[in-house]
Amino acid sequence: MKFVSLFFLLTWSFALRASGPVLVKPVTAQHGMVVAAHPEAVAAGVAVLQAGGNAVDAAIATSLAVGVAEPYGSGLGGKLMLLFFEAKTGRTFAVDAMDRAGSLDLKAYRQRPEEDRSYGYGSVCVPGLAAGLWLVHQKWGGRPWAENIQPAIALARRGFLILPKAQGMFAEQEKKLRKGDREIARLYLPEGQLPVAGTRLANPDLARTMEILAKEGRDGFYRGEVAGAIVSASEKGGGVLTLADLADYEARVVEPMTMVFRGYTLICAPPPASGAALFLPIMKVLETETFGGGPLRTAANLHTLGRVWRVVAPRVSRTIGDAPESRFLFEKLLAPDSIAALRAAASAESGKSRKVSRVDPFPTGAWPVPDDSAESWGGEVSPFYESPMAATTHFIVVDGAGNIVCATQSQSLHFGAGVVPPGTGVVMNNSMSNFTFTDLKSINAAAPGKRARSTIGPTIVLRDSRPELAIGIPGSSRIPTALLQVLLDRLALGRPLAEAIGDTRFHFLTPLRATDHEAFEAEQSFPHAEAVALRALGWRVNLPEAAGTGRYFGGVNAVEFNRDGTLSGYADPRRTNVAAGY
Repeated sequence: MKFVSLFFLLTWSFALRASGPVLVKPVTAQHGMVVAAHPEAVAAGVAVLQAGGNAVDAAIATSLAVGVAEPYGSGLGGKLMLLFFEAKTGRTFAVDAMDRAGSLDLKAYRQRPEEDRSYGYGSVCVPGLAAGLWLVHQKWGGRPWAENIQPAIALARRGFLILPKAQGMFAEQEKKLRKGDREIARLYLPEGQLPVAGTRLANPDLARTMEILAKEGRDGFYRGEVAGAIVSASEKGGGVLTLADLADYEARVVEPMTMVFRGYTLICAPPPASGAALFLPIMKVLETETFGGGPLRTAANLHTLGRVWRVVAPRVSRTIGDAPESRFLFEKLLAPDSIAALRAAASAESGKSRKVSRVDPFPTGAWPVPDDSAESWGGEVSPFYESPMAATTHFIVVDGAGNIVCATQSQSLHFGAGVVPPGTGVVMNNSMSNFTFTDLKSINAAAPGKRARSTIGPTIVLRDSRPELAIGIPGSSRIPTALLQVLLDRLALGRPLAEAIGDTRFHFLTPLRATDHEAFEAEQSFPHAEAVALRALGWRVNLPEAAGTGRYFGGVNAVEFNRDGTLSGYADPRRTNVAAGY
């Protein structure tokens, strides 16, 4: 096997029909690896590793550079959930830098039009990303903070390269860009037009904001000039943020969630992230399943998966949020008696497409939250139903010592709230839209200072206490089901990771409201015969896009740890992902 040293190996994955509809070509390296959503962000991370930085240093460079190059997906105006595996101790830490509600008057806020909770300054929470990066650097960084930010500053000043798929993201959000915020239109509609693939787009305002962040650390964003600009714009735009809201924000180091599955230890993001809360229980229910000895994507196997999903999803809606009891409820969901009850309930399911599940396999009073009947669910938005274009990105960094950063960052919907505080260059999140407003008893009900839940699910897998792989994906409601199918393929069925990532992506669509129906959806490469068989079993089947398109189904990024000590990076071409190592 040949290795390339002293310079990084860069490859574009591409789509072909092989063992699956999308071919994912792994990149192998010996010393370090970065997998992220833009080649220039990956190059920034690899350069930091080559300069002697550790995984945390390179992750800071990668995170901020991705925020420059994917302004529709993530950035300083959004949130971060990060897992850090510390090689010398074998411990994994979770860093919660999720967006936090400001000083809202809840009664008055609930009277606002729904659009105000999803667009404009009224939908903006206190961003967590900058505080999260600062925290991980203070605990585990090796190089000076300012040096790690320099690559992103340089990228913002010279302009990032507009990739063809990225140009499509801009085009799909043109209405939001033109809707009324002059700053976001000025920055991302150059001369009033959509940016052209192959050109560069600079953001000198964002470069200056990052220069302040580099010089002043965390306070450069949450206090002083930048914070003042954010709050001033919020006040003028009908937002609820105050200077105290920003100054008081703190990222926090928390214990990740863990589960053993067939000898593997899965380490995942804890609440208020809800992705793992869906796919971990489903995997545990299916731990003894043989899947008929065949591939996962048969009608019979998908029927089985769908029935388990149906009984788990409503339970997660009731248990996951930014609440003290949420972790306990998550752990209880994974307990043997709960898994047995879920398995029995799933076996009793018919699979017929319907509105919302009334199945409650747990004894009355066992859970101190409302039941999951249609009446109590009311119009509450499920935590797994979001816009197919919800904006998120995932990246992974591994250094030569074996330290791992596995991180997902987001600003909720594409281009967040569609606003940029003048002079900052920062696209602000619209994470208020992730709260529940119809049911004040919901564990995810909006409240001042509360963090909204999200379907993100960065995951690290160990075998015999050693890293096996790190994985994550953007894709809103499709994040948990994407991770579920890739992990089942790889850990239960023994498929190569490249095939597991590249095979036809599917999803079980949760109802938005109690009057909506479930559905099974997949890429158009899903076999016709299996679609017919699923319909015969009672499922509504939708095939919304060609395999590899990446609009509905996000791109998985992963790193695998090989037995010979090398690293393999996997960049799913459904999005603009790249893997590079040295």
